[in-house]
Amino acid sequence: MVIPAYGSGAKPSVWQPEDLEELRMLRNRLNGSFCYAAGATLLRTQWEGGLIPSPEHMISLARIPGTSDVYMDGDRMVIGALTRLNRCITDELLHHLPLLQEAVKTIAAPSIRNVATIGGNIVSGVGDTLPALLAYNAELQWMTDEGLEFRTLDSWLRGGRDGSRNPSDVLISIQIPLNKLPVSNPKNQEPDAREITFFRKLGRRETFSASLVTIAFRGEIDTDGRWKKVAIAAGGGSGAAMRLPASEQLLLREEASLMQAEPLGRTASAEFVTYGDVFATEQYRKQTAGNLLGAGLWEALYR
Repeated sequence: MVIPAYGSGAKPSVWQPEDLEELRMLRNRLNGSFCYAAGATLLRTQWEGGLIPSPEHMISLARIPGTSDVYMDGDRMVIGALTRLNRCITDELLHHLPLLQEAVKTIAAPSIRNVATIGGNIVSGVGDTLPALLAYNAELQWMTDEGLEFRTLDSWLRGGRDGSRNPSDVLISIQIPLNKLPVSNPKNQEPDAREITFFRKLGRRETFSASLVTIAFRGEIDTDGRWKKVAIAAGGGSGAAMRLPASEQLLLREEASLMQAEPLGRTASAEFVTYGDVFATEQYRKQTAGNLLGAGLWEALYR
């Protein structure tokens, strides 16, 4: 099905495939002269600002079955790519992913979150959900030229840096392996084990602002007081989010202590790869990421 956008005969035309097979045939027929759209909140801002040209065709993903569902598949949490951001905050199943919910709460305003989707936030490549999803070892399900494929979020982000992404791929779902989470499932929690999670975002104003720096921390302190699992990620602005493995190794298997806050901040600041622009220098972003992580860890352990 196709309908003209913004009035009869106007372009771009909006196509509305009913399933993945129709979507596959449609993108082959249009041969690259299109863009995918779900909530289109970011796309609309970019078009209106003249940052990118309006496409000849848009393919709406709104009618693809299952892409707006949240459910469990064995030990995996599945989030359809078209799930609205506000649902990510309220959905009962997603209470198992507090980092993701905290990240979504910082995005835009409620009216925007009612329209915007988690898939759109991810494929933008700079969304505030990315550090949280990296900390959860998220995997992405794509419809590619070869069929359905899974890729880790980390490998997909690296593809943006080395140019290996295929822009025709369609994000179908985000999947979180819950057996890799520290204690998100209380039934699997060891006695007296302690979960530490926090998300921080710094923008140019308190709300409805693009981020300068975002960080996510997820860890588990074992019954002996040592870090059993640690996942740390940072991003923000137009830079690519990334895991910070050196910062993770600094803590892993060490005794949890307030004294770790300062060296964690120093290590993260050195490790974080970012950039400078008119809003903030590279060094400011690196230092801020370290400060946010150090302060967050100190606050979490002090409670």
